[in-house]
Amino acid sequence: MSWGAYSGVMIATGLKFIAGPITGFSLGLTWYETVLFTWLGAMATVTIIITAGKAILGLVAKYRSSKPKLFSKRIRYAVDIWQRFGIKGIAALTPLIFTPIGGSLLALSFKVPTARILFFMGISSLIWALIYVAGIYQLTFLRDMLVN
Repeated sequence: MSWGAYSGVMIATGLKFIAGPITGFSLGLTWYETVLFTWLGAMATVTIIITAGKAILGLVAKYRSSKPKLFSKRIRYAVDIWQRFGIKGIAALTPLIFTPIGGSLLALSFKVPTARILFFMGISSLIWALIYVAGIYQLTFLRDMLVN
């Protein structure tokens, strides 16, 4: 396959995790190519966000017009996950709920060390990539509809 297809899977995964396996499936990539580039896309996004994350959080705080709510529903949910499961919970739920961008920023806001974020996000991304790709590639009737 071409590098355009691979980069398409990586970009789609970076924005919304499930979009990567769907993109790989629709482009006709093999399942292992889709798993690999889904994982690479998520980890590239996590690495970029962590690298630039402190600056992003500083800019958001600087240009915020009002103080953020301390007890919104979303903040309580994130704090509850953090208190129950820590970085492992955030990493496990990142592909499902938070997206790679949101999960990385959430982990940074709780001041988790960079190495721990990368380690747990890497494991979680690989596991969820395998689950999503296996599920999507089992939908052979969908592939037949897309190809014909």
